[in-house]
Amino acid sequence: MPTNASGLLLLDKPQGFTSNDAVAVARRALGTKCIGHSGTLDPMATGLLILLVGRAATRMQERFLKLPKVYRAELYLGTDTDTWDAQGTPLQNLPVPPLSMAQIMAAAQTLTGPVRQQIPPFSAKKINGRKMYDLAREGQPVQDRFNTVQIDGWEDLSFDGKDKISFTLRCGCGTYVRSLGRMLAQKLGTTGHLTALRRLQIGPFSVEHAWDGRKLKTAPREEIVQWLQEPAV
Repeated sequence: MPTNASGLLLLDKPQGFTSNDAVAVARRALGTKCIGHSGTLDPMATGLLILLVGRAATRMQERFLKLPKVYRAELYLGTDTDTWDAQGTPLQNLPVPPLSMAQIMAAAQTLTGPVRQQIPPFSAKKINGRKMYDLAREGQPVQDRFNTVQIDGWEDLSFDGKDKISFTLRCGCGTYVRSLGRMLAQKLGTTGHLTALRRLQIGPFSVEHAWDGRKLKTAPREEIVQWLQEPAV
């Protein structure tokens, strides 16, 4: 296997496997340091992660980062955590008011278009060269940071009638679905955190055509190479 292999490797990232884990394993397996990715997925999240292999692909990283994305998520109402997802420590419990689907859909509509979101304290966003989650783990106070993202739509909303909302989110780059889920809960008069998150699409690429990321650590190099595709968008 030559070290000048180039292309896109579409992975279905398993839970508990970080985006940086995937890059590190792929570098060892393919014998090249020239590998990047198309946008971080949280350790709890599963779904599409695109590895950019070789110089021709990594030079296009900025273009891939800016592609729109589609996620499927599950939001648990009434409990907040420090990470805004199920891997965090619970912080507070608030009652969940009686809710109707009409109320939930109306609240989601207010979070459509350009939306100013808070960046989760436990995130890979860097402050003065240090990732926010490192600062948070050290207990260092970090001023709230915000960015404005494009939310194109909330689809397939469902509610169990008690405390669980499921939804599909179509959004632009830079979106933290954890943040949008928390904002939706607050719009509904309570708090909440994500219990599941799966990335379904990045631009024209779908997780349905991705390789099982659980195989990355053990698959022979030749098998990984077979899954590389042209780095065009």
